[in-house]
Amino acid sequence: MATYTHDQHSLSLGHANLRRSMVIEIIEKKIEYLRKEKTLNIYGTMMIGTTASFSGLLANFIFRHCFRVNHDALKTYVSLSILPFLSTVVAYKFLVTDALYSGNISQESCALRSSLVSIACGVLYPTALAFSKNGRLAVKYHTVPLPPRGRVLLYWVMLCQKEIKGMVIPLAFQASLGIYNGIQHYAIFESTLEKTVHED
Repeated sequence: MATYTHDQHSLSLGHANLRRSMVIEIIEKKIEYLRKEKTLNIYGTMMIGTTASFSGLLANFIFRHCFRVNHDALKTYVSLSILPFLSTVVAYKFLVTDALYSGNISQESCALRSSLVSIACGVLYPTALAFSKNGRLAVKYHTVPLPPRGRVLLYWVMLCQKEIKGMVIPLAFQASLGIYNGIQHYAIFESTLEKTVHED
């Protein structure tokens, strides 16, 4: 009877150790899956943010040349590199990453959201910001003829229409990059989710 109890205790102990090792292995695999997904998310977001910064620098260079502005170069270049980066990262987090984790969007919706964030924050926003900042400097330092009253915006647009067309290249690039990143992010998230469910 004592031998039977001892064997039963050893079997229970061995079973508990086996279960513990299996649980540890499952947890380690889940952590590895989540680490890979999180790494891709960070890399993808940083990549879109970085290209938005380059778009801001390009827009600033174009409009400084257009308005013949030579003042406050460091100030405008710094703001045109930092602000588009931050706005892109924050918008991508709220509109793409959070929505993806909630499970409320499809692959097409994820790619569309990512592309829209990339276009809006990576091209349109830095273009408008560079246009505004350098336009104010042009007025302040009288580097170009002042616009007539009532037609200020139209005057500036007509003055820089050729330069504005140059932003079509980063626009196409940002749109393509946004779609690609959205599809990749969704695919890795789905793969991570499936593997986690199978392990359970």
